[in-house]
Amino acid sequence: MKLLFLITGFDYAGAENQVLLLCRELRARGCEVRLVTMIPPVAYLEELRELGVEVVSLGMKKGVPDPRAILRLVSLIRRMRPDVVHSHLVHANILARVTRLFVRIPYLVCTAHSVNEGSWWREMLYRLTDPLGDLLTNVSREAVRGYTERRIAPARKIRLMENGIDLSRFDGEERGPEQLRAELGVTGEGEVQPAIDGPSPFIWLAAGRFVPEKDYPAMLLAFAEARRNFPNSVLWIAGIGPERLSVEQQAAELGLSDSIWFLGIRTDMPALLQAADGFVLSSKWEGLPIVLLEACAGRLPIVATAVGGNAEVVLDGVNGYLVPPEEPAALARAMERVMALPPEERRAMGQRGREHVAANYEMSRVAGKWIELYEQASGRKLPAARALPKEVHGG
Repeated sequence: MKLLFLITGFDYAGAENQVLLLCRELRARGCEVRLVTMIPPVAYLEELRELGVEVVSLGMKKGVPDPRAILRLVSLIRRMRPDVVHSHLVHANILARVTRLFVRIPYLVCTAHSVNEGSWWREMLYRLTDPLGDLLTNVSREAVRGYTERRIAPARKIRLMENGIDLSRFDGEERGPEQLRAELGVTGEGEVQPAIDGPSPFIWLAAGRFVPEKDYPAMLLAFAEARRNFPNSVLWIAGIGPERLSVEQQAAELGLSDSIWFLGIRTDMPALLQAADGFVLSSKWEGLPIVLLEACAGRLPIVATAVGGNAEVVLDGVNGYLVPPEEPAALARAMERVMALPPEERRAMGQRGREHVAANYEMSRVAGKWIELYEQASGRKLPAARALPKEVHGG
């Protein structure tokens, strides 16, 4: 089977994480896989090379439409002659559909990764190009429901395909939690943080790009309020993005510079989760966040906003607490509620989260659904998985 993935870019983000894990599963079954990006890729290139996945960029510039990309994509498809083209994210989805006007694509599946992919005109383009696609998928029940209700796609052509996670990454212990806590007296950029006096602090972990939808300003306001009652608490934020500088400035203005660690890009999420005490997510909208699956896999209690598929991962009162979006006071109360729990109750919440993702989001199960879809679409049967020479993880 030949499969071509098309995606807007390739950075350290959720959609890219899923494509990488799918590439691994497909290559383990002998599938020929090519990854095409609209703008030049910047992440996971070594992992893809080791998997034997060819990566090609269409050479577009971010935010600049370029009709020549259609011709380049047409040429790539004619040379490879894939059985299935699978696009991810709104720009790639629209490009793939339009390209189908100029070249034969036996089966085209497009994947949205959020309940909200942007402005109204993007949804209008989805509706206009719907006849050019065979299937639209989304990553959460809430997202599928929203797309159906807004008539972005007819119910018969949209399907739930959840994100998955490799749980084996979270079973080892490369470094002890106390060692990592000690190491993170220094930020990712080498800036020494003031020491925390007194007993071991309660450490909150957040992870994700510094972009508007993650609403880090609300998180900082909530943390500032919660810290009044729990002064010996710390917030670690892993990630990069265009709003990082403004969030750092807000932390300074709130007097939180001595209690917030900006960690930058991290490739040791399992270790971070082992060293933290709770996970917090303040998004305005979501699809099905990989970071929540990771927090569950790492057995942490979670506080998250009730948007997108968050409520499908965080069962309120079971493995964490859900609050309305854009309400820092509610987020603060939920954080205080977790910090007030006895340690054994927090551990029990975390264990329930681990059991939930193991039952519903383990990557082999999710990949199995995709493989079944690809087999039905192509009429080809993939062999059983074989061992690959090296483990590749999604970061």
